[in-house]
Amino acid sequence: MTNEKRQAYWRRNLRYLFILLFIWFLVSYVFGIFLVEPLNQIRLGGFKLGFWFAQQGSIYVFVVLIFVYVRWMNKLDKEFDVDEI
Repeated sequence: MTNEKRQAYWRRNLRYLFILLFIWFLVSYVFGIFLVEPLNQIRLGGFKLGFWFAQQGSIYVFVVLIFVYVRWMNKLDKEFDVDEI
């Protein structure tokens, strides 16, 4: 792999990380802490939405983020011909 391809690969990897970390920050801190009172006006399954994000929703989102990252990286590896299979 050439140096230019390595840099392009790394830039794309960092972009994916920043996107996923932004979503993580949004769900865990903004929805779970800063916007908890306005979100508590909405109910989801009998629970206040702010409470749900802080307790359960953030965990679901974290698991989804892991699967999204794996999928994106597998596609990126194939694109740059560094996949393991």
